[in-house]
Amino acid sequence: MPLCGYPYDAVRLADYTDYTLRVLMYCATHTERLVTVAELAEKHRLSRNHLMKIVTDLGRQGLLETTRGRGGGVRLLERPEHIRIGDVVRAAETDFRLVECFDADTDQCTLSASCRLKGVFNAALQAYFRELDAKTLADIIAPVPAAAPAASPARASASPSASASAR
Repeated sequence: MPLCGYPYDAVRLADYTDYTLRVLMYCATHTERLVTVAELAEKHRLSRNHLMKIVTDLGRQGLLETTRGRGGGVRLLERPEHIRIGDVVRAAETDFRLVECFDADTDQCTLSASCRLKGVFNAALQAYFRELDAKTLADIIAPVPAAAPAASPARASASPSASASAR
């Protein structure tokens, strides 16, 4: 049994948070248009109903603009560089108790009075959020590739061997 009665996967982000970040990342790479929930569901292979809950929450938080009806969809309300990942994770996650003793109301650990592990985990959690707060949505998305320029007639007619000998 794991220390203090918690399973090891308790420090893993909830799927809800993962999907929330995916929605924001996708919208950040498609700022030129509205993104539909159906598109998000297809792209990420997720339930439309589940995504609707996420989109509704993000709209309520002021991160997404939501437009209902035909021709509707969602788009970022803030620029990606203004959305801190730590803020998104804090809003999406419901519990950051890494060990049982983080919650005095439910602490059943017999070592709590003399244990210093809580302090170690608390320091680790603070470091975790410092890292997340230092990154924005813009930091975690790949730049959208620019459209390739059309080849000029002079370049199009140059033979590969001619350009190789010029090097």
